[in-house]
Amino acid sequence: MERTGPPLTGNERDTLRAYLDYHRATLAWKCEGLTDEELRRPSMPPSTLTLLGLVRHMAEVERHWFRRTLNGEELPHLWSDTHDFQAAYDAAGATREEAFTAWEAEVAHARRIEAAAESLDVTAFVTSWKEEASLRLVMLHLIHEYARHNGHADLLREAVDGTTGA
Repeated sequence: MERTGPPLTGNERDTLRAYLDYHRATLAWKCEGLTDEELRRPSMPPSTLTLLGLVRHMAEVERHWFRRTLNGEELPHLWSDTHDFQAAYDAAGATREEAFTAWEAEVAHARRIEAAAESLDVTAFVTSWKEEASLRLVMLHLIHEYARHNGHADLLREAVDGTTGA
């Protein structure tokens, strides 16, 4: 995944799409060059958060918002039979291949669904909010989710091998 900054003068949709892809690429970059064991290493007790857990979580987030919510697909969670989003964080037996294959597939589905939407004003019912939400809001929500977790990824990567940088 190439990490390209958003356009400085792009339209709203292109800017949202670029920011989302930038944050997706940042998460991948934070995991680059690490072994499965390093990707499963938590930063400090009592936290059990790991880079691989973040990748798995973001696969679930992409799947939920784009496929389940916007596209209306009835899909199970990737790592839970009980619809538990937190299960994705448990990367104890996970591998880079398993997590990144799932995440990359969900990102590809998300891109397809977003590109097919007529406009950012397309809405879908969000069960947990009991209201309609627009594609615009979903994209902003994902940008926020990635940005927050990329901050975690910064700390996790630094704890693994000292690498820093946005």
